[in-house]
Amino acid sequence: MKDYKLTLAIFTVAIVWGTTFLSIRVAVETIPAWFVAGIRQFLASIIMLCILLYRGQFQWIGWKNLGYQLIFSSLMLIIANGLTTVAEETLTSSLTSLMSATSPIVVFLGSLALGLQKFTFRALIGLLMCFGGVLFIFWDGIKDFANPDYRFGILLLLFAISGWASGTIFTKKLNIQSKNISLNLFYQFAFAGIVQIIFAFSFSENYNFENWTLKSISAMIYLSVFGSVAAFFAYHYALTKVSPVQVSILAYFNTIISIFLSWLILDEEISLKFVLAAVLIIFGVFVINYNPQMFKKQRI
Repeated sequence: MKDYKLTLAIFTVAIVWGTTFLSIRVAVETIPAWFVAGIRQFLASIIMLCILLYRGQFQWIGWKNLGYQLIFSSLMLIIANGLTTVAEETLTSSLTSLMSATSPIVVFLGSLALGLQKFTFRALIGLLMCFGGVLFIFWDGIKDFANPDYRFGILLLLFAISGWASGTIFTKKLNIQSKNISLNLFYQFAFAGIVQIIFAFSFSENYNFENWTLKSISAMIYLSVFGSVAAFFAYHYALTKVSPVQVSILAYFNTIISIFLSWLILDEEISLKFVLAAVLIIFGVFVINYNPQMFKKQRI
């Protein structure tokens, strides 16, 4: 707490990323989802480009690195972020955030299959806790699967989680060390933004711009400026002060903040079973990813 910049960075990441699901839900109320995702990423790329030009760091990254960035962008921005945004047209932000919290489980299982991680008894306990949490989510909601829009939303969310996990595993597998993360992010944001905007004009049945409300537009701009850019810089600033393992703890707070704000602002119903599901999933993910370094005073 004595390092005020670090404290501000940590609170920025925890709060801003905790509000993204809420902001997406507000944005897609009047703006088609692919427009929300595409404009968000494209605007973020423009902001990133301005920062790079101001610093004199903008340059060509080479075809090989560009190929890597396009893969990352496709998996983590177009598929993961884009399909999550589309899913929130039919799903609540609290359900979306809680289901997305299971992505570390998919990462663990994928890493296990590729030999990047070892299976332990602790991991088994964590997996069982997460599975129990998912059962609690749909305990009273099985009848909702009769709704085709709900089924489609869940299916898209599963693809989104798989995309995020694949991107994470791809990064671990190649072990690519980036020399300029901001530069790589510009290419990722720009590519995702262009592709998603093309998707928006191709797949959106009704995109009458006059129907877009100021509330939804403000949420979309918030996602670009804060959700994509400000939180990213805060996250990487925190990484320069403490270990990546310690920063990873923020992921658990993001889900809690997201669910709380969905209940407080959007009046989404949060049942006791849903709370139990959240507890089981968060603790299950924590058990699987537990590392003693999380609580050590370590500076890098």
